[in-house]
Amino acid sequence: MRWALGVCTALMLSGCMVGPNYRRATAPMSAAFKEAPPPGWKVSAPRDALAKGDWWAVYDDPELDRLEREIDVSNQTLKQAEAAYREARATVQEAQASLFPTLTISPGATVSSGRSTSGFSSGSGIGGTSSSARSNFSLEANASWDLDVWGRIRRTVESDVANAQASAADLANARLSAQAALATDYFELRGSDSLQRLLDDTVQQYQRSLQITQNQYEAGTAARSDVITAQTLLQTTQAQAINVGVLRHQYEHAIAILTGHPPSDLTIEPGALPQTIPAVPVLVPSALLERRPDVAAAERAMAQENALIGVAVAGYYPDISLTALYGFSGNPIGTLFNASNRIWSLGASATQTLFNGGATSASVRAAEAAYDGSVANYRQVVLTAFQQVEDNLSGLRILDQQQQAEDAAIQSARQAVQIALNEYQAGTQAYTTVITAETTALNNEQTGLSVRQTRLVDSVALVEALGGGWGGVDMGGGK
Repeated sequence: MRWALGVCTALMLSGCMVGPNYRRATAPMSAAFKEAPPPGWKVSAPRDALAKGDWWAVYDDPELDRLEREIDVSNQTLKQAEAAYREARATVQEAQASLFPTLTISPGATVSSGRSTSGFSSGSGIGGTSSSARSNFSLEANASWDLDVWGRIRRTVESDVANAQASAADLANARLSAQAALATDYFELRGSDSLQRLLDDTVQQYQRSLQITQNQYEAGTAARSDVITAQTLLQTTQAQAINVGVLRHQYEHAIAILTGHPPSDLTIEPGALPQTIPAVPVLVPSALLERRPDVAAAERAMAQENALIGVAVAGYYPDISLTALYGFSGNPIGTLFNASNRIWSLGASATQTLFNGGATSASVRAAEAAYDGSVANYRQVVLTAFQQVEDNLSGLRILDQQQQAEDAAIQSARQAVQIALNEYQAGTQAYTTVITAETTALNNEQTGLSVRQTRLVDSVALVEALGGGWGGVDMGGGK
């Protein structure tokens, strides 16, 4: 047995792993972000283990903070991803167990009967038969060990480890996606709240305008059509205000699902859209892109497929294993463990496939093709990551400029409404001038609100594109 153990150890130590060793494939890289070129650019390497932190805290909204914290507790998609990660880890442990010998113990007992013929020497000529029962007891220990000389099992473990790491990245991606989706829905909801408030205020203004028109009509200085026009504008705006509630409730329902609650269990009190949008650092370090969990998952998928090539290549080589048996067999049971009842055996076997119609070669080609596909996917994920960062950086920059122009337009439109209304009361302007000014003002107010809402949503999208926040970079304040 000691000799056999020595042989096994030598074979394991000298055993090789067939198939290619993993090297991370290159991916297309930009020298810098077009929107914010950082100095000292370096090649991205997934670092998904870095802590993301409560990135939503930059919005300084207690209600958003409360809702975001419920995702880790109750979000069902996240729980599903966490269960998949635990399953992947268990699969690794299962594969690692194949590297060790398998030991079994087999106690047994058998009872058999037989007949024997006996005669009498007295000459009576009478013979007879008798039956007897025989018992046998045994206790055997069996061992078998696949030596994994060519690394088939080790490549399988390597593949399963990479898959578990990809599953961990998928879990992080599911968490980040849920957090970003909740923040987006929350700001869309707050946008609906702010639009509701704007329309309600506009309804009050239009009611005052209608009263002024009614007074002018009763005084004989305005036509009946002016009153009808003022009523129509008021009623149209009232209908718009009512319609806002449809989307508002849908966003609230979506937030409830993200936090793991039935829609009927969650009520979010109305609130205003934040006036301040967190400023994005002009120079975005490449380390932020490294934190994207989908990039990490795609990179680990390459490692998994690379290891599976080795598993397929091992099919060309013989499978070598050892078996051993040691135990006792005899009767009666009280003397079972005597040396004379000892049994043992030691064996080695090798299995080599001589012909399988090209199945092994096909398996290798399929594994190589799967690896090539994972490389292309990795490169595409990296390209998409760059695109998303650029899209959101440019969107925030351009929307900031639009916000400034829109704010100026809103101020001008408000002045135009007041002037038109005064001139109408003075009898120097037709009521159509008032209607045009009021409609223009409301459109500008709605556009300004929409731009601010889009900027907040884009800032959330940028956080997600960067893999979960800006880490230790000072966020500062924004407009």
